[in-house]
This record gives sequence, C-alpha cells and structure tokens, in this order.
Amino acid sequence: MKALVKASNGPGLELMDQPIPEVGSHDVLIKVLKTGICGTDLHIYNWDAWAARTIHAPMIIGHEFVGRIAAVGDQVHDFSVGELVSGEGHVVCGRCRNCLAGRRHLCKDTRGIGVNRSGAFAEFISIPVTNVWSHDPAIPLDIASIFDPLGNAVHTALAFDVLGEDVLITGAGPIGLMAAAVARHAGARHVVVTDVNPFRLAMAERLGAVPLDVRTQSFTDCQRRLGMKEGFDVGMEMSGNPQAFGQMLANMCHGGKIAMLGIPEKELAIDWNTVIFNMLTLRGIYGREMYETWYKMTTMLQSGLDISPVITHRLHYTEFESGFAAMRSGMSGKVILTWAED
Repeated sequence: MKALVKASNGPGLELMDQPIPEVGSHDVLIKVLKTGICGTDLHIYNWDAWAARTIHAPMIIGHEFVGRIAAVGDQVHDFSVGELVSGEGHVVCGRCRNCLAGRRHLCKDTRGIGVNRSGAFAEFISIPVTNVWSHDPAIPLDIASIFDPLGNAVHTALAFDVLGEDVLITGAGPIGLMAAAVARHAGARHVVVTDVNPFRLAMAERLGAVPLDVRTQSFTDCQRRLGMKEGFDVGMEMSGNPQAFGQMLANMCHGGKIAMLGIPEKELAIDWNTVIFNMLTLRGIYGREMYETWYKMTTMLQSGLDISPVITHRLHYTEFESGFAAMRSGMSGKVILTWAED
C-alpha cells in the first residue's frame, strides 16, 4: 500500500510503499477514504523540537480519517466489512484506574495513532476495535474525516455551560473555528474569536462568530458594541499564545470559566492575582471523551451544526506537499486528502 512516512529525522515526508497492516484478534482493518491534516502532522512534517523528541522514525503519520472496514479480527463481533467508520486517535491501556472506571480519556499511558503507533495517512490502517467509531452515512465524508479535531472542539466548547453566555475564543485555527460554531449551536449569546490572521477571522465570521483582530481592535470597543457589561463568561484558549492568554484573563467576568486546549511552546506565566481575586476556573483539555464526545458530535451534526466552512482544501494524497504548504501559509482551514473513492 501507499503511505506517507516520516522516514528519517528531519523535515518533510515521503510517499512510500508499505506492507498492509496485520489484523490482530481484536483489531479492525480499515480502507482509508479521506484524511485530514492536523497541526500535529504539521509539527511532524516541520520536525520541530516536539517532533524530534516524540517521533521515532520511520513512522506512518496521520490520525484524522474516515474509511470502510476491510477486515475484522476473529474476536470482533460488533463491526462488519463495508461499514463506514473512523477512529479515536488515542489508544489507551485499558488497565489503569481511569480506564477501569470508564474514564478512558484520562488514561496516563495513552498512545497516539500517527504519533506513537502507525497512523492513517495510508491506504489501510489497523486499529483496536475499542477505537472504532461507526458513522452515520448521512454525514458527508469530508466532515466524517475530521471527527478527531471536531472532538477537541466539542470537548472544549462544552467543558462549561455556554447557553446564554458570552464566549471568548483566543485562536482562529481550525479547532478554534469549530469550537465557535459549536458554541453558537449550543446557545451562546455572543462568541468572539481573536486572532491576527484576517483570512481565518473571516472564516470565524462566516461561522457566526464576532471576529476581533487584536492588532487593530480593542476588547473594550468590542464588548461595548455587543452590549456586554461584565466581561466574558466562558473562555476557550486555543492558541497557546502567552499574550492571547493574558488578554483572556484580563477580559473575563468575575467567576468566569476558561477551558485551555492550546499548547504553549514554553512555560507560560500566569497572573495568579487575577485568577484568585476574580475567582476564575481554569480547566485543561486534551483530546475527547471516549465516547460521549463522539456521540455529541454526531447528534449536533444531525441537528444542524455546520462546520463545512472550516474545510478549505481538498486534494489527492499524492498532492500532500501542496496540502502542507497551505497549512504552513496560514491561508487555510482544514485540508482534506483523498485516498480512495467510496
């Protein structure tokens, strides 16, 4: 099969012939139809400091995908060949305290598909049956292929109640944009998205959010224009940018709640006086809840959530270099690679 491989230490990927993965007794082999390029994949492509200490080449990368089941292990009884599926990107141990208690998203020994084990940028992928999600066939394949990052957005956006609340999202990357759409769908009054990228701020506006270019616009003017008097009720930090996080802390209402998904490149200074005296709640978010978040994603899409404006590029997998170039340019949302026609 063809696969995109981090063949050696250093920037770039190679399109290579690789053996079709083996299928264990409790595994499912999936013929990949479409994949999404993630920020994690871009880190690996660029071979930054995180990738250099995390990835052990050679490695097939990628973890956002949709496909059809090609084969199942002899102990798999709940899935059948031909079924449309994707997979949870975090493979958990199943034995730690959190896994045994059903809190698998909190497993301390999580292994990432396309990071710590062979990934989805390939014509076939084999994953444990416990990581397989059966899709509603009515959901478009492009959307189904990005359930993994949509899960990050949903898990973050629903970490705190947003019904009737004023929401601030710092960072208009694809996950921040999807979180804006989710917050609007879940009943937020105002959703403000900050960034310095006009292309992505325009996407935020198309998704029903209020764009705020922090280079030229002020939080004070934005809140006055929206009729806000006491700051934002819920914050979603998606950027990992220290300045953006500081702006969020300064513009929360007393008792405000912040969900943090963005990963800073280095240690982040926090104004703890603001956190304490304004009685703010901070919550770290990583991945998705297995599988409550997947259920919520499906039902929201079935009830009208539209994240299609986030997808800006659709390419054949042989054009992967163009896809990564679009990601690096900042003039993109989600980039979808097609591996096979359904």
